Amino acid sequence: MDGWKAEALETLRACVAELGRAGGLEEGSVIVLGCSTSEVAGARIGQGSVPALGEDIARAMVTACRENGFEPAFQCCEHLNRALVLERDTLRALCLRRVHAVPQPKAGGSVPAAAWRLLARPALAEAIQADAAIDIGDTLVGMHLRPVAVPLRPSHPLLGQARIVMAYSRLPLIGGERARYTEE
Repeated sequence: MDGWKAEALETLRACVAELGRAGGLEEGSVIVLGCSTSEVAGARIGQGSVPALGEDIARAMVTACRENGFEPAFQCCEHLNRALVLERDTLRALCLRRVHAVPQPKAGGSVPAAAWRLLARPALAEAIQADAAIDIGDTLVGMHLRPVAVPLRPSHPLLGQARIVMAYSRLPLIGGERARYTEE
């Protein structure tokens, strides 16, 4: 698994940095990660969970976010209604609704289960409207992005066998042709 650690860290560092630049993300911005370790390992989503790989990916995401001043959130699978693992302080600061469960590899997913063990004070949020998202293996993280989502093609389009799709959110442009906008 050591090769996975290096690949996961390199890939997620690049993805997080690209999202930060393209989306103009500020310190403290939340990036949601949805990841199927089954897909990364070459199996069909939900059919071959790899907990050790989940540990490598969760650790890489936490590292990449911390290096850039962002907050990671980890989307669970449908068995936990796609709830999100994040730091309790982040949950409180964003006034998110907390729900009660502890993700497991087969009920929540290998990456969120690992994130639960890695974070200092983990909590589970029912939903979020995050600033950006990384989807590894077609896990459908779009439900956790605030409008307006802007797709971003990553320089690292794969992790293992899984496709990576990313997006960041921009402020809605309102007011029509007579409106003026800030330089942001």
